Amino acid sequence: MGRRRPAVAGAFYAGTREELVRQIEECFTSSIGPGTLPETPIKHGERRLPALICPHAGYMYSGPVAAHSYIRLVGRRRPATVVVVGPNHYGVGTAVSIFPDGEWLTPLGAVKIDNALAAELARESDIFSLDEVSHRSEHSIEVQVPFLQYLLGDFMFLPICILDQSEETCVEVGEALARVVDGRDILLVASSDFTHYEPHESARRKDAIALERIAELDVGGLYTEMYRHDISMCGFGAMAAVITAAKRLGAARAEVIKHATSGDTSGDYSSVVGYASCVIELPQE
Repeated sequence: MGRRRPAVAGAFYAGTREELVRQIEECFTSSIGPGTLPETPIKHGERRLPALICPHAGYMYSGPVAAHSYIRLVGRRRPATVVVVGPNHYGVGTAVSIFPDGEWLTPLGAVKIDNALAAELARESDIFSLDEVSHRSEHSIEVQVPFLQYLLGDFMFLPICILDQSEETCVEVGEALARVVDGRDILLVASSDFTHYEPHESARRKDAIALERIAELDVGGLYTEMYRHDISMCGFGAMAAVITAAKRLGAARAEVIKHATSGDTSGDYSSVVGYASCVIELPQE
C-alpha cells in the first residue's frame, strides 16, 4: 500500500494546516476568485455532479481561478470518489498511470485511494497501468487535493497521470472512464494550465481559441487549434479525456467560468501563464 507524501507543499501551496486553510480561503475571497467563501464542509444536495477543468499552478497564481470551479460543488451530490486526471510533467513512469492503492498526504491530512475503482479501470482497458512512480513528483494532481479536502472533508480519491497525451490515447482514457463511472456519483476533474510564458494579450488570445473548442466539447478541434496556433497547454490530454467522458455521459457543452493569467495576480504582464476554470454539466437523471 503506497503512502504518497506531498511533493510541492510549502512551494505551490502553504506547508502547514493553518496557513493552507487561510490561503485557500483567500483564493475564494480574492477579487479574481468567486469573491465569497463556501460553507465548509459544503452543503450537499440532489443536483448531479459536474465535470471540472481546473488549473494547477501555485495557489498564489492560479488558486483564485480554481476556486471558481470548486465552489460549483455546493448543492451537488456528495461524490463517492473524486477522479483527478493530470499531465505528467516529468516524463517518468508509464503512458497512463493510476495510483493503485494507499493514501495521499497533504498538510490537511490523508485521502484514501479508491483501490477498487483503480482495479476496475485497469480491467476495463489495458491503456491504464497501476503505477506509483509516475505520481511521485507530479504536482498537477496534488494541487487539487487541498481544495477538495477543504470542501469535502473525507473523500475517496483516484489520481490518473497521463504521459502520452495523444488524442487517440486520451479519447480511449475518456471512453473507459465513462463506461466505469456511468450511474455513479463520481466527480471528474481535469487539471491543466493554458498558454505558458507569453505576453498577457497573446496568452488571452490563444487561450480564447482553445476555450471555444472546450466549450463545444470538441476534442478533435482542440487538438487541431492547439497545433495550428502553438498553444502551450500542458494538460490538453487530461482535458480531452474528461471532455470525452462527459460527452459519453450526455454532456452537451462546457461553461467557461473564469479565465485569467498569472499577470492578473503578480502584476507582471510581460510573460504569463494562462488559467481557466470550466464546468461541464451532466444531464440530470
